[in-house]
Amino acid sequence: MITLKDNTFKQLRDFIYEKSGIYISDTKKYFIENRLGKRLEERKVGSFEDYLYLLKYDTGNVELNVLFDKITTNETFFFREVKQLDVFVKDIVPMILKDKKSPKLRIWSAACSTGEEPYTLAMMLMESPSLKGAAFEIFSTDISESVIKSAKAASYGQYSVRNVPESYKKKYFKANSSSEFLLSPLVKSKIKFMVLNFMDDRKMKAMRDMDVIFCRNVLIYFDNKAKLKVVTGLYESLKPGGYLFIGMAESLHNTTKAFRPNIINKTLVYQKA
Repeated sequence: MITLKDNTFKQLRDFIYEKSGIYISDTKKYFIENRLGKRLEERKVGSFEDYLYLLKYDTGNVELNVLFDKITTNETFFFREVKQLDVFVKDIVPMILKDKKSPKLRIWSAACSTGEEPYTLAMMLMESPSLKGAAFEIFSTDISESVIKSAKAASYGQYSVRNVPESYKKKYFKANSSSEFLLSPLVKSKIKFMVLNFMDDRKMKAMRDMDVIFCRNVLIYFDNKAKLKVVTGLYESLKPGGYLFIGMAESLHNTTKAFRPNIINKTLVYQKA
């Protein structure tokens, strides 16, 4: 295996941070070496120094996208942190519709990975009596092109669907001969998938007028500076009074006071003041 020198690791780590905001600690050197080692062999690159050069002068950003795929963890599943989802559908949505002039809900699943979160939201909204026929659109983004491609395909293994209620599974999924669960085209049609890097100011400015944003279990990858940039971008993307869900183990306490924390049914939800 090709060895990653300490100095090169620091340069590579700084490059990743500059391009994505993702902070990699000193203890993750082996992780990076292991994740990228096979890629160097695939590209027939003899050293990490040459690979870093390749990244810096990759005009089409093809290798940069591969890098993002390699260093990000995309573990997710349907109906994750279901308490938040219930509060969203049973409490937040009715409040928004009550105060809303336009009947169409705008929702953003930020860092959506392979699509389980936005598809869960879509199914729950489709089944929710609180919507009363109101339309909704869900924008789903991720930094990784490969997971967006996977999300669009919407084919899932047993692990991903293990928490899906049987009634949903029967109605919205079809098992194939490979024991994969294929999602209904009707649910797929409710989602607009896009590649988006939180550090890309131009693309972030295009994400506006959202009623609700889900950005769960993502902020843990950023240091304080990058986290503030991301959260500020999410704040600006919300309509006045809009809601932000982050991971249940995450907090904005030491990041910003721009959001108003609300406790709804023992669940923390942040609201744009």
